[in-house]
Amino acid sequence: MPTYPVINLKTKEEKELSMSMKEYDQWRKDNPDWDKDWSKRKPAAAVGIGLSAKQMRRKKPISSDYLVDIVPITENQEKFFGYYKEGKHIFSYGAAGTGKTFITLYNALKEVLDDSTPYQKIYMVRSLVSTREIGFLPGDHEDKSALYQIPYKNMVKYMFEMSTDAEFEMLYGNLKTQETISFWSTSFIRGTTLDNAIVIVDECQNLNFHELDSIITRVGEDTKIMFCGDATQSDLTRDKERNGIIDFMRILQQMDSVELIEFGLDDIVRSGLCKEYLTVKLAMSM
Repeated sequence: MPTYPVINLKTKEEKELSMSMKEYDQWRKDNPDWDKDWSKRKPAAAVGIGLSAKQMRRKKPISSDYLVDIVPITENQEKFFGYYKEGKHIFSYGAAGTGKTFITLYNALKEVLDDSTPYQKIYMVRSLVSTREIGFLPGDHEDKSALYQIPYKNMVKYMFEMSTDAEFEMLYGNLKTQETISFWSTSFIRGTTLDNAIVIVDECQNLNFHELDSIITRVGEDTKIMFCGDATQSDLTRDKERNGIIDFMRILQQMDSVELIEFGLDDIVRSGLCKEYLTVKLAMSM
């Protein structure tokens, strides 16, 4: 169970709470006079002093002390955390708003920032536009994917407890500069070998079989690959392309190193409205 040092802004009373992140968020709302006690944070190590070889390879080492302790809040999220800890490659699919991408990115960040693991980078891979004409846009793959990075930046912001927006912007900038997190489209990943990395293929329902096949064969040594998607939200228009993900999943089902997790309506955590809408939508489609 995570712990949270807090301080009363009026009386300066200090105490430590032991509860889940969801309970802590509610406690903060119910107790507006209390706030996170930022003075209890561990000081960051000075650059070059007591750092591991993994940290020294980075331009500005990032401490994982600011990383929030996030726990699963649904049965399938708990299953995901378990398989991830076992070192499995995971294909997460199902309803929108179930936190598939969020928990995948969180677990990846936690491992990349852990000096005891071989993982050094996170590659976020997706088909950036449904027409796949990103090559006609100016700039490199980072410039082309800038608009699509916003949701992931918001996720990362929720994963770190920083006292100000300026502090978070600095931290996120360091994550990008040292390439702890980098964004790739399927158009740029061919011909590369991804070693010592965690590859997250998001919105994979928008990829055809050839693209999915090309991505998984890029996986090198000491690399995990995670897929997140929802077949009901596919932007693909051709039946042959849409069915590609089904053929791909059939192959994964025969692989011992891969686990498939289907997230359902009971796993929706985004909002009550999202859950209600998808429930009615599913009922009307039957």
